[in-house]
Amino acid sequence: MAADPEPPAENGAPVEHRSDAPADATPTATGSEPSAKDGDRSQPSKKRGNAGRAERKYADNPRLATGGRTPTKLTAPRRETKESKKRQKQDDWREYKRRKTDSKGELIESDVKNPFSKEEIAAEERRPKRKVAVMIGYSGTGYKGMQVNGDEPTIERDLFRAFIDAKAISKANADDPRKSSLARCARTDKGVHAAGNVISLKLIIEDEDIVEKINSHLPEQIRVWGIQRTNNSFNCYQYCDSRWYEYLMPSYCLLPPHPGTFLGKKLAELTKEYGAEAEVGARMADVKDFWSDVEEKDVKPILAALDPETRAQVLERLHVSDEESKSDAEKEAPPSKEDPPTETKDAEASTDADTTSKPILTTHKPKHRELGPVDFALRDIKAAYVAAKRRYRIGTERLQRLQAALDKYVGTNNFHNYTVQKPFSDPSAKRHIKSFVVNTQPIIIGDTEWLSLKVHGQSFMMHQIRKMVGMVSLLVRCGTDLDRVTESYGNRKIAIPKAPGLGLLLERPVFENYNRRATDQLDKPEIDFSKYEEPLEAFKKKHIYTRIFDVEEKENTFHAFFGQIDQFKSNHFLWLTAGGLSVAEISKGEGKVQEEVDKELGDEDEDPEGGEG
Repeated sequence: MAADPEPPAENGAPVEHRSDAPADATPTATGSEPSAKDGDRSQPSKKRGNAGRAERKYADNPRLATGGRTPTKLTAPRRETKESKKRQKQDDWREYKRRKTDSKGELIESDVKNPFSKEEIAAEERRPKRKVAVMIGYSGTGYKGMQVNGDEPTIERDLFRAFIDAKAISKANADDPRKSSLARCARTDKGVHAAGNVISLKLIIEDEDIVEKINSHLPEQIRVWGIQRTNNSFNCYQYCDSRWYEYLMPSYCLLPPHPGTFLGKKLAELTKEYGAEAEVGARMADVKDFWSDVEEKDVKPILAALDPETRAQVLERLHVSDEESKSDAEKEAPPSKEDPPTETKDAEASTDADTTSKPILTTHKPKHRELGPVDFALRDIKAAYVAAKRRYRIGTERLQRLQAALDKYVGTNNFHNYTVQKPFSDPSAKRHIKSFVVNTQPIIIGDTEWLSLKVHGQSFMMHQIRKMVGMVSLLVRCGTDLDRVTESYGNRKIAIPKAPGLGLLLERPVFENYNRRATDQLDKPEIDFSKYEEPLEAFKKKHIYTRIFDVEEKENTFHAFFGQIDQFKSNHFLWLTAGGLSVAEISKGEGKVQEEVDKELGDEDEDPEGGEG
């Protein structure tokens, strides 16, 4: 879930374009614009006397006119207009980069041509287009985000094709969504779901059953709930007041790191070093015996069945990262003499990117080994850990602590640490959160207890919500002072991991101000998802919730995520300890180290304009 610019205004009203003309470009006494011979106020005539000199002094040094304060260069509406122009410029540049040019820079005809011939286009009956808001829902599984991007599998790509097939878009406009003025309310990120989202564009909607026709050309995981007529100037992004998102996660995400992991050891070490045993102990009182009980009841029986040598090897490899464990195992294994050379992963990636390239073969033979008693014991112990986590049921104290952490987000704050490639000084890093609430009634799916977190905000940047969830989850599970949230709004750069995208979904956008104007002045229907509540809830359970629960059950996504954080051997997450930001700050000069952290967090090469969430 993204990098949208600042919203039009907190009340959602459309931005009025203001003149950027300088203050001295005022009409002359005759009503005409000042000419060169008229001069300017920095060179007043003698007749103007002291008044002219005073004006010139303030013009040359605006700080004098404001009592020494630097005047604000842009009012909020003008800044929003500037941000919108910047965003459009970035969109245009990405579109330009997708277009092919020859060696002379001449534009080559795009590979993506209109699927219809000139004869078919000419023969088609011309029908009127209307500006509409299309209310949609989708499961993001298997898609690379919301926004159309060439032939990449995106939600808008499939929607646009369905509009064409249902004759809601003419054949003449079938080659470019921009011809239909396509805009989206929220550009959700790769894999992110939406129970409700809105796109605006011009459609042919004469057929009464147009919604059914469009849905017949869509996969089941994408649905059109309804289509509403709007005024011609409507743009769903600009007119959206705010957005509701939901994040689902297992309650075991709030369990502390295993004391044998790197983070678990550092937490204990720095808690003692900074004399914080009492306060940290009080925050962790409800889960202080969790891991010792698991070791006693679940792990000891597995270890007791092993011979001393195998047991020693198991204990040595138990709490190392998967990469280290795999590397150690491969060192023990001699190369296979039977297997032929195989294609490298790079060759496979190259083949995917360019079907004309030939696969590159390795010049060495891969290492193989058979699983032994150590591997089977490690597998059994890790399975025991996962099962114990799934049996966990959260208590009232821990839920209250999570809510207290979420409350720290409410209001307008600088979220530069919660996205990618945005400095503290970037005005667009400031976002307004209206509410962030955890449901106090968890739900049980299979063996796992799930928590529902709902956030309501004006707009969100790329990864912002996932990093917000990542932050509060880590604070609660590590017994960290909740003021770390407030500290994260400051100028210091800290590494905040983004929680898995699996649990995030856009619930609905809100159009309060437009709806009021639509009914009072425009005689248009409201953009309201409540009339589709029944099919929307059924869709959410079948295609979103079920997918989330099933993937977690099969792949242990959240267990793997927090395991990765617990074993990340670097100081970058040590702000979770009693040492605070001072032991974990990322220096602006540590470019290579930052790249390493970004790669570990999956943020490398991210486009900050990519998508919300």
